[in-house]
Amino acid sequence: MKKTIILFILFSFTTQAQVKVGDFMPTFTLLDESNKRVSSSAFNQKFILIDFWASWCAPCRVGNKKLVKLYNSINKDKIDIIGISIDTDKLKWIKAIEKDKIKFTQLIDPKGFDAKTATLFGVDELPSKFLFNEKGILIAINPTDEQLIKYLKN
Repeated sequence: MKKTIILFILFSFTTQAQVKVGDFMPTFTLLDESNKRVSSSAFNQKFILIDFWASWCAPCRVGNKKLVKLYNSINKDKIDIIGISIDTDKLKWIKAIEKDKIKFTQLIDPKGFDAKTATLFGVDELPSKFLFNEKGILIAINPTDEQLIKYLKN
């Protein structure tokens, strides 16, 4: 009688860290469009919306227009919006900022989905948004505009 041995090997690994609701905002330092270093620790005691995007991402560019409109209509004493581009071409990123008329903080981590901050947040699609409360705790991932307004009114 021939015996058959079946061997199952299960691999479990995580390629990206993933911030979860209830986690504190990760610390990072990136460059803005003027090559000035900006640290996440500079933003506190307000709601913080972090928006991962790229100039080549059509849904991101539509989202930029919505965020610009939202930013122009909200109380800036209550929230900071931080755009983090994962563009690998800085010139295209700067042109997109100008074309989309973005006035809120823009930072770049130019290594695509392998960018350190994208990995830190667990970004695997664009756009990806993370809303932190005044204490720096993640309260929503990819919130809608309506959800953002609701959080800001409470």
